[in-house]
Amino acid sequence: MQVAIPLYPRLTALDAIGPYEVLQRVPDFEIVFVGAERGEVRTENGMLGLTVDAVFAEVPRPDVIVVPGGIGSREQVRGGALVDWVRAVHPTTRATTSVCTGSLILAAAGLLTDLDATTHWGATELLSRYGARPVRQRVVAHPAQRIVTAAGVSAGIDMALALVAQLVDETAARAAQVGIEYDPEPPFDAGHPEKVGPDVLGRIREYAGMRS
Repeated sequence: MQVAIPLYPRLTALDAIGPYEVLQRVPDFEIVFVGAERGEVRTENGMLGLTVDAVFAEVPRPDVIVVPGGIGSREQVRGGALVDWVRAVHPTTRATTSVCTGSLILAAAGLLTDLDATTHWGATELLSRYGARPVRQRVVAHPAQRIVTAAGVSAGIDMALALVAQLVDETAARAAQVGIEYDPEPPFDAGHPEKVGPDVLGRIREYAGMRS
């Protein structure tokens, strides 16, 4: 089963690598990193490079797509090779999925129109502009449409585990979870803006301004 993870400039690394770490533990899954052209793609802050191993034309019928998010998704939704590829290959996938603002790319491809979908908390308004109905859930699945969206960054791990359970079985999903020792005990209960105060939100804005 071929799993395609598209890469593009200024994506969020964990959006791609979190699901990758889960999915690559299933022997029947072949993971391919695909993009507009072969070679290195730099992530959001430019400090990390990931490698595109195949161009879109070489991956015409993936079984699964995992579209990562990141600040670079805003450029991708304007149209181009990635959106065109997602739209073209979705009819034959077993699952078309996104992490974080990767859902904006699915929406730009016309796949989320009038569907509930989730994304990073900072992009819900933008997601609604593309015809989706944003909801605050960690993972939103539409089995009939073969579409799954995950919320920000770490939610991609949850989505990938659910995907393994769907495509293989629950035992395989549990084995993958144990394999990566995904047993989170975060030191702070601060995973959403509703759980923090203005000091934390101010720091988020400060850091975002320094990275943009």
